[in-house]
Amino acid sequence: MPLAGLSLPAGPFPQALVWTLRIVRLVAVPLLVLAVASGLALGIVRLGADLRLGLDPFGDATARAFLPMRELAGRALAVDAVRQVLIAAIVVGMTLWRYGSGWRVHLALVRPAWTRVRLRRLWLLLLLWPLLHIAWVAGTAEALHLNFGRGVRLSPVLSSGMVMGWLVYVGLLAPLAEELLLRGQTFARAEEFLRPASAIVATALLFCAAHISEMGLARPITLLPLAVTLGWLRWRTGRLWPCILLHGWSNLAVVAYQIGPSHL
Repeated sequence: MPLAGLSLPAGPFPQALVWTLRIVRLVAVPLLVLAVASGLALGIVRLGADLRLGLDPFGDATARAFLPMRELAGRALAVDAVRQVLIAAIVVGMTLWRYGSGWRVHLALVRPAWTRVRLRRLWLLLLLWPLLHIAWVAGTAEALHLNFGRGVRLSPVLSSGMVMGWLVYVGLLAPLAEELLLRGQTFARAEEFLRPASAIVATALLFCAAHISEMGLARPITLLPLAVTLGWLRWRTGRLWPCILLHGWSNLAVVAYQIGPSHL
């Protein structure tokens, strides 16, 4: 049979392949952004901190002097903060490069032409959410035998400046960067080929996966309701700012509950 007479078998294979590639891209892009930002943050902080102390950042690691606990704690906080700044910068840069002047629209940073709910109705959610979130986190932590409770003390090696920097990271930097990445860029991409409920679930699972730590799946489980609520909020309002606000408020409420007034 001549080659001209050959044809690909009919069926859903090409469309299924396109859909699969979209899913892979949906998952790979935010994970790649997180990996790149984490690696750059580690390098930037180590280089800057070593130069500040007069150390050779490229010297033999085995010959390095042990750093004091306060220095290590400061570096860890700096890595977290720089990573969030880099995530936000990468997301904005990628979106600006692809969409030009429409980057704010793509990231849902401007008022949409439509809205599914009036923002003033969301103030009740904002007021009640810390109670709901704390109850869920405390309940799941108890079921998973994790240490979550009031009266948790901050490390004595943290200075007052470090504590303030950590609160800024928890209440502002992390919510801003994570929402830009997930409910901003990733949610917009998911909406191109997924139904709203699927887009909410997909971004929620990515959010939880990004928070996997040495505790395994415990932290993602405690964050699942927050992740779903943030996705729902992004869909209902068509804007990212309510997600950033709720995320930051939720983080600070949990921190305040754990630390307690006598330890702030």
